[in-house]
Amino acid sequence: MSTTMANISAAQVKDLREKTGAPMMDCKQALTEAKGDMEQAVVILRKKGVSVAAKKATRVTSEGSVTSYIHAGGKIGVLVEVNCESDFVARTDDFKELAHDIAMHIAASDPKYVRKEDVTEADFAREKDIFLDQAVKSGKPQNIAEKMVAGKMEKFYEEVCLLEQPFIKDQTISIAQLIAAKIGKLGENISVRRFARFKVGDVGATVATTKPTEQKAE
Repeated sequence: MSTTMANISAAQVKDLREKTGAPMMDCKQALTEAKGDMEQAVVILRKKGVSVAAKKATRVTSEGSVTSYIHAGGKIGVLVEVNCESDFVARTDDFKELAHDIAMHIAASDPKYVRKEDVTEADFAREKDIFLDQAVKSGKPQNIAEKMVAGKMEKFYEEVCLLEQPFIKDQTISIAQLIAAKIGKLGENISVRRFARFKVGDVGATVATTKPTEQKAE
């Protein structure tokens, strides 16, 4: 028997909403498309969130909030600016929860940059040279060595760029996907503009700011 919206129970919809935070009708449609398979429905919603996020990526995010997080014991502190399009969304519990989760993640994972595009040319060149030297010294042909370097650079981005890092509360998604899901739910573009992370005893602090990108009002 084919799965239709009528076959999807309210309990299934409720469970999916709790897992993803997506609107009820989106959850129902995802469960229908996934033929009742909860995990597949989660994947469908994440893809939809990423798609919606991509469409809204150039929209101006001039509102938002600065959120702080102090890790237990007071040894690590984070300030992060998360932006959206309207003050209304900035005041919602969903947006506040997202900003808090991002601040907590930064405290735990210590990223050095916000996005891939923010990695400095010097840092990029240094890491690429190191990886290429390692690959060549291992005896790999040049073309294979270059492919190995490309893979290692993606891993490097995952380690140092906030948006590429696996979310500490759910390692199956990245911070970019976490934000995309909220964009899909709230209907506004959301971006991380900058953050600072301080740790007791460290001489310097990690301070990261996104490079300017073209945004337009719609």
